[in-house]
Amino acid sequence: MAKSSADDEELRRACEAAIEGTKQQIVMSIRVAKTSGIIGIAGKLSRGAMAKPRVLAISTKAKGQRTKAFLRVLKYSNGGVLEPAKLYKLKHLSKVELVTNDPSGCTFMLGFDNLRSQTVTPPQWTMRNVDDRNRLLLCILNICKDVLGRLPKVVGIDVVEMALWAKENTPAITKQQANPQDGPVTAVAEEGEMTVTVERELVSQAEEEDMEALLGTYVMGIGEAEAFSERLKRELQALEAANVHAILENEPLIDEVLHGLESATNCVEDMDEWLGIFNVKLRHMREDIESIETRNNKLEMQSVNNKALIEELDRLLERLRIPSEYAVCLTGGSFEEARMPQNIEACEWLTNALHGLESPKLDPSYSNMRAVKEKRAEVDKLKTTFVRRASEFLRNYFSSLVDFMMSDKSYFSQRGQLKRPDHADLRYKCRTYARLLQHLKSLDKNCLGPLRKAYCTSLNLLLRREAREFANELRSSTKASKNPIVWFEGLTGLNQSVHNADTSAASEAYAKMLTIFIPLLVDESSFFAHFMCFEVPTLLPPEGVANGNKAGDDKDDDLGIMDIDENDNKSGQTSADLEALNESLHDLLDGIQEDFFAVVDWAGKIDPMCCISMHGITERYIPGQKADAAGFVHILLDDLESRISMQFSRFVEETCHQIERNERNVRQLGVLSFIPRFATLATRMEQYIQGQSRDLVDQAYTKFVTIMFVTLDKIAQTDLKYQDIMLLENYASFQNSLYDLANVVPTLAKFYHQASESYEQACTRHINTIIYYQFERLFQFARRIEDLMYTITPEEIPFQIGLSKADLRKVVKYSLSGVDKSISTMYKRLQKNLASEELLPSLWDKCKKEFLEKYESFVQLINKVYPTESIPSISEMRGLLASM
Repeated sequence: MAKSSADDEELRRACEAAIEGTKQQIVMSIRVAKTSGIIGIAGKLSRGAMAKPRVLAISTKAKGQRTKAFLRVLKYSNGGVLEPAKLYKLKHLSKVELVTNDPSGCTFMLGFDNLRSQTVTPPQWTMRNVDDRNRLLLCILNICKDVLGRLPKVVGIDVVEMALWAKENTPAITKQQANPQDGPVTAVAEEGEMTVTVERELVSQAEEEDMEALLGTYVMGIGEAEAFSERLKRELQALEAANVHAILENEPLIDEVLHGLESATNCVEDMDEWLGIFNVKLRHMREDIESIETRNNKLEMQSVNNKALIEELDRLLERLRIPSEYAVCLTGGSFEEARMPQNIEACEWLTNALHGLESPKLDPSYSNMRAVKEKRAEVDKLKTTFVRRASEFLRNYFSSLVDFMMSDKSYFSQRGQLKRPDHADLRYKCRTYARLLQHLKSLDKNCLGPLRKAYCTSLNLLLRREAREFANELRSSTKASKNPIVWFEGLTGLNQSVHNADTSAASEAYAKMLTIFIPLLVDESSFFAHFMCFEVPTLLPPEGVANGNKAGDDKDDDLGIMDIDENDNKSGQTSADLEALNESLHDLLDGIQEDFFAVVDWAGKIDPMCCISMHGITERYIPGQKADAAGFVHILLDDLESRISMQFSRFVEETCHQIERNERNVRQLGVLSFIPRFATLATRMEQYIQGQSRDLVDQAYTKFVTIMFVTLDKIAQTDLKYQDIMLLENYASFQNSLYDLANVVPTLAKFYHQASESYEQACTRHINTIIYYQFERLFQFARRIEDLMYTITPEEIPFQIGLSKADLRKVVKYSLSGVDKSISTMYKRLQKNLASEELLPSLWDKCKKEFLEKYESFVQLINKVYPTESIPSISEMRGLLASM
């Protein structure tokens, strides 16, 4: 027999290393194959259920006076090292079942009662042979009996056979006496290659002796199977004959039983005949009772129907009745404020009556009744009469309210007194009829159109007059210069008093106009939208700078209309309602924009710089007017912003034309007048920016500087002799005047760097002109040498025509004899045409640096081509320039 893996000491040590640190001791370890598929023919695994090598190890752990037993499953890692895979507690082992599909009997399953999913088939374990299977199962059963005190259910395995196998395979047993508290008692069999652990026999000694005695009665010699079979047949025939004899002895008793059964059958037949007769009689009686009950039920149902019909007719008559007090109120009642509760009550009754005569509140079967048709016509007539009377009253009422306010001059601004419009009383009086308008809408939506038109027409006159009187008084009471400021015309500088003139009063007047009227127009729009029953979201008055009021300044603006009809409190609005609202708001506020435009034009004429601050003020109001009820106000603010931008753009264009007109003037020298004036203008513009108009000002800067630089280039090109001098002087002046602003304004910083680059280019050109004018022959000789060095070697150059050593001596003598006078002449020429004396030191330093660089290149070139010739060194020339 091959050595079992249960005897493999290396496997045991590998298992102990895998569970090191758990304080558990390995009792047995054995190699198995794990499968989850179904074993088919000849013990082969079905497709898709490949066997996986595993090691099953039984371990124990002592905990106090108790001992715990575990079944561990270990698997091989990628490096061939055992590592724990699963852990089962043997106290939960409920069943050990042999897989019948495996004819070898080496495959079994272990069932545990604590698994989460009992629907999943437990894995199947396949041993190498039956001996290994018996070793493992006997070890498990013995531990369960000794440690746990119970045995799991064993299915498909003969326990007696296993006990006999254990007895046969344990020839020498050394029992270790120990206390039960010290764990399971183990018996070790010592034989060649076999070591089987058996704790106790599964069958007691007495049971085994009884079983052997029973089997001994049938045991015969070897080869006597046929005799044993014959003996069994004879015993079976003897039993059958005894049974037949017993039956024949009981024949009289059977005859007596049959006679009794026949008598009972006759009695039952007589009883069945009597029951049939009684059943016929009962059926006739039942039919008579059912006929009587049917007649009674019909009479009872007729009575109930008649009673229900009378009640329904009474309810219908009550619904069709028109109370006299409501009829009088709807056809000829007064609409005075004191009578409004009665009118509202009548409207509510009328609305309910109309709804009550329509489905689903009215049964469709009543619709064609004559009485219902007549009452519906009568109620419709009441509705038409009331709607006509209420609409006519409200149109006259709106007109009379506005006429009363228009006739009283104290409502408007007057000379020397600005009057803030106050519509609290007007709205209070209108709110009296808000609930009436709600009922008119529910009765007839078409009647609201003329009412809205009448309200808008009347209130438009009031709002336009309030805005006109306020704007006129605002302009007349604001003290500001009436002479327009011209920034870039004229040869002399601007008057200092003009630069310092305070024109902020004009922009403050515009801000005051917006502060007073924008919240008023928003409130009027919101009041109108809800008062006239438009289904738009509730508009809350904007706070802070958007309304110009402190919280609680206008408590009467709370409409109190949303409580009129809770059924109308909807979250959205239809596009038709929104379109009608926009049309009505146009009728309500159209024309008022002219007074705002007048203030904008007036402030722009006083000082175009005011457009910057007015643009910023307008932008602050725009984000707060996004609600549907403030649509026209948002359009008004957009138009004002466009008007201000257009006016400021006109100022920018005119200023650009003034700059361009400098081109047509007589020959100009020095710094052009528009350079310092632009710095003054930019400083003034920055003072008017309030953080909201940066884009507008940056666009103006771009136009101004672009046209300034273009005009400067054109003026400089009129006299090419002084072109570079004019450019460098003007660009230097531009940088000096805008140095502080360029540090804080990114747009001006960009143009500052552009002017700096142009200044450097003009300086370089002008200095090169002066240097070449004084030392033209010297550097022209060097240029000829440089050109030839591209084609011939330096040694051949002295043999070229005009480049001999004698020619070099002539050029050096002509250019460098009396070089101090030449340099002094160069300084005088630089000073002669320069109007800005402060630029002279920096230009002269640039000139000396440029001359030294050119002379250094000349000396290096001469030393390379004419190494034997001597010319003044670079250090001598540098010392000479330093002394100048």
